[in-house]
Amino acid sequence: MQPTPRFELHLRSYGQTRDADRHAFAQVVLPLGGQVALEIEGREKRLDPLHAALVAPGAWHSQYSRVANRSLILDVAAEAFAHGPWAGLLARPFTGIGPAARKLVEFMGILADSQPLAPQMVQGWAPLLLDTLGMGAPRPASRLAALLARIELDPGLPWTTETMARAANLSVSRLHALFREELDASPHGWLLDCRLKRACTLLGSTDRPVAEIALAAGFSEQSALTRAMRRMLDTTPAAYRTQHREKRSKAQ
Repeated sequence: MQPTPRFELHLRSYGQTRDADRHAFAQVVLPLGGQVALEIEGREKRLDPLHAALVAPGAWHSQYSRVANRSLILDVAAEAFAHGPWAGLLARPFTGIGPAARKLVEFMGILADSQPLAPQMVQGWAPLLLDTLGMGAPRPASRLAALLARIELDPGLPWTTETMARAANLSVSRLHALFREELDASPHGWLLDCRLKRACTLLGSTDRPVAEIALAAGFSEQSALTRAMRRMLDTTPAAYRTQHREKRSKAQ
């Protein structure tokens, strides 16, 4: 699988002061409310919730607003636009936001208002957005990335191959094929690994009962977690917790 481009997301408001800036990464400006005047290399447009801007790496730009405003600012590593499906996006620094992209922006805006944004969620959401801005529909690989990010946030939900396929808007057979192509794994195998990682994190960092951890990580009961850890990690929850605590004690 190709390395995932680095994405960072910020929620910002702009005032009447116009300060010019440029940076090595690209930026996508996505207004959530109000208007923002943005100038990119001498071209200026007014952005609103139906109009976005893409600032190329190294491009001088400045922005200001005389009204209340909020925008999502997506920082994107320059190499994400070097080739592939997003290569042509920067040729249109100002672009409309269609209905599909608007839903993605509104969804992330609601999340940003209610909680700190988990990096996994941003890494999964950003490819969907860029696909939608550039092509009108997300690629299957971007749908898979968003699905993985969503599961990693809460592997304890009752995920099955069928619910995973529905969440990614893919058929079960296409989901299996994508997992093989991108991860060299099956959906079930990847999900089990994700749940084991969550269980190990909780075992090593909390004092929660093993039975509670098993359910939180997506296992039906404590014995199911124990069997999985014996088979995959050659240990048990109790032994893993003891070993982790001993390592942490020696490191202090």
